[in-house]
Amino acid sequence: MLQGVRAAGYTEPTPIQARGIPLVLSGRDIIGCAQTGTGKTAAFALPILTKLAQPGNLRALVLEPTRELAAQVETAFRDYGRFTKLRIAVIYGGVGYAQQEKALREGVDIIAATPGRLLDHMQQGRCKLDHIEFLILDEADRMLDMGFLPDVKRIIDRCAKKRQTMLFSATVPPEIATLTQWALTNPETIEVGRRRSPAETIRHALYPVADDQRDELLLELLKRTEFESVLVFCRMKDRADHVAAMLHRAGHSTTVLHSNRTQSEREQALRGFRDGRFEVMVATDIAARGLDIEDVSHVINYDMPQHAEDYVHRIGRTGRALAMGDAFTIMTAEDRKQVHAIEFFIGASVPRVKLDNFPYKYTTLLDHEAEKRLRTMGRRRR
Repeated sequence: MLQGVRAAGYTEPTPIQARGIPLVLSGRDIIGCAQTGTGKTAAFALPILTKLAQPGNLRALVLEPTRELAAQVETAFRDYGRFTKLRIAVIYGGVGYAQQEKALREGVDIIAATPGRLLDHMQQGRCKLDHIEFLILDEADRMLDMGFLPDVKRIIDRCAKKRQTMLFSATVPPEIATLTQWALTNPETIEVGRRRSPAETIRHALYPVADDQRDELLLELLKRTEFESVLVFCRMKDRADHVAAMLHRAGHSTTVLHSNRTQSEREQALRGFRDGRFEVMVATDIAARGLDIEDVSHVINYDMPQHAEDYVHRIGRTGRALAMGDAFTIMTAEDRKQVHAIEFFIGASVPRVKLDNFPYKYTTLLDHEAEKRLRTMGRRRR
C-alpha cells in the first residue's frame, strides 16, 4: 500500500485524510463532511485496501449517485491498490451488462456502483452482499436529490449486519440524518472546512442582465476574460445543448456533458476537456460534484442553480488545490429569490458587476437602487 501511495505522488495527508484514515483503521463508523477536492476518496480507500489485504469475497461496496463518480472511485482504488492483488469492479447503467457480469462471475473484492444497476445485478442473483465489511455511501445528499434513497435502503438491507459504514455528504438534511441513525452505529463525525462557504481562492460575482441577453452577455464575458478552461453550467439538458451550439458557432472549442449523452460520449467529453482539446465544457449539475476535473480557471453559471448548496459545488470546480479561480453567475430578474437564498446559505453578499460599454436592455435589476450595488471587481482580461 505504501508503494501505491508513493506511486500516486502523495507525501502529506490532507486534513480529512489525517483525521479519517485512523478512524477507518480503528473500525469506527464515520459521517464525513468536506468541500470537494479535499482528498475524501483516499481517506476511505487507502485504509480499506490496507484492511482487506488479500483477495477474498466481495467485502467493500461504494455507492455513488452518478456513473462518472463511480468510475472515478474505481480508478482511484485501482491506482492506490496497483501493487496488491485485490480485484475492483465498477457497476453502473447506460452500458451493457456483459463486462459487469464477467467481473462479478470471476470474483471481486471491491465494487463502486450506482444504486439502480447494482439492484439489477442483485435481483438476477449475480451479486450478493452477505460478506460486506465496508459500506461507503458517498455524496449521500446528492443521492437523495436524485431519488435514490429508497434504492439505497434496499441495498443496505441486503448488506451484512456486522460491517463498518461510512457516509459522506456535503449537507445533512433530515432524510439523511434519519438514514445515518438507521444505517450507522455510534459514528464519529469529521467536518473539514465550512460546508457552506466557497473556497477562499475563488473570486465570484453576479452579472445582472435582461433574460433575452443571456447569450450576448456570456459571449462578451468570454471575449473579455483571459481564461484557460471554462466550465459553463446550465440547469436543463436542452439549454446546455443550445449554449454549446451557440459557443461553437462563435468559434469556441466546446463540448457538452449531461445525462442524455451516452457513456462513451460523456467519457470523450471529459477526456477532451481535461486534455485541453476543448476550452469550454457546457454541463448540467451532473458535473458539479466530485468529478475529477482539475485546472478549471473559470466557472460560469448560465442558469442559476436550483438549490443554494449547488452554487457552492458548482463554483468549487475552480479554485482547487489552493489555485486561484473565477466564478461568474448570470442573473436575471426572475433569479432574485434564488440569489437571496444563496447569499443566506453562504452567509455573504455576492458582488454585482456591470460590464462597461455593454448594450444593456432595461431590466429592473439595473434601476437606480440596483445600480448602487453594482461595483467593479478585478478580472483577468485579454
